[in-house]
Amino acid sequence: MDVELRHLRCLVAIVDEGTFTDAAIALGVSQAAVSRTLASLERSLGVRLLRRTSREVTPTATGLRVVAHARRVLGEVADLVREATSGHTSLRVGYAWSALGRHTAAFQRRWVQEHPGTDLRLVRVNTATAGLAEGSCDLAVVRRPLDDRRFDSAIVGLERRLAALSAEDDLAAHRSLRLADLAERTLLIDRRTGTTTPELWPPDARPATEEIHDVDDWLTVISAGRRVGMTAESTAYQYPRPGVVYVPVRDAEPVAVRLAWWRDDPHPATPAAIELLTALYRAG
Repeated sequence: MDVELRHLRCLVAIVDEGTFTDAAIALGVSQAAVSRTLASLERSLGVRLLRRTSREVTPTATGLRVVAHARRVLGEVADLVREATSGHTSLRVGYAWSALGRHTAAFQRRWVQEHPGTDLRLVRVNTATAGLAEGSCDLAVVRRPLDDRRFDSAIVGLERRLAALSAEDDLAAHRSLRLADLAERTLLIDRRTGTTTPELWPPDARPATEEIHDVDDWLTVISAGRRVGMTAESTAYQYPRPGVVYVPVRDAEPVAVRLAWWRDDPHPATPAAIELLTALYRAG
């Protein structure tokens, strides 16, 4: 027999109320129904969950663990119901490595002022869709095109490409660099979410590459002077790091910043988010 939510609600009610009678009142059912539901749950799990005497009901050691899990499950179900029935009172914006660079704080402030009825939350999810495909967000900030036809997107701005170097690197003192300056180095790249690939360089002058999948690891390796990186300028604003210097690469094409959403189920606030972000990037 499967464990059902009514089983978990019954168990938690008994523990919280202290007696079968009080649990029945809290649940709006008969005491006999509470007894049957608990017995059904214990049969399903094959364990005893409660000790019953004439004066009190207390959980067994196993019962305590099951009650803790039951509370978490019921809490998650309550969150699910609120999310599905809230009428889009919140907007989750996902991003992989960096959010919106120097525009992040302004976006948050302006959103609160202009859309007080929709709570804005930024969520970091290091996947190709920045959490969109995983259901972790309603909109996603991405910096390369999404090939998946389930999603639509709009370009809201452009960002310069910057080289990330150890402060001890000879190139760190330059005001700007060219792609050729990095061709002999080993470049750290994230093929899942990153904006940099060897294809930025001519076929006969491409740097060696090494895979990495986390921005903190990326920064740590670069600061040690073992590797170099290239990234959108938003990373420099969001992740300043002692020992790491960001230098503009003047002949590298800029990075397009896109806002992506589910094509067949866009969040109602999508046009407002596009408009605000486009205005922020246009203002510079």
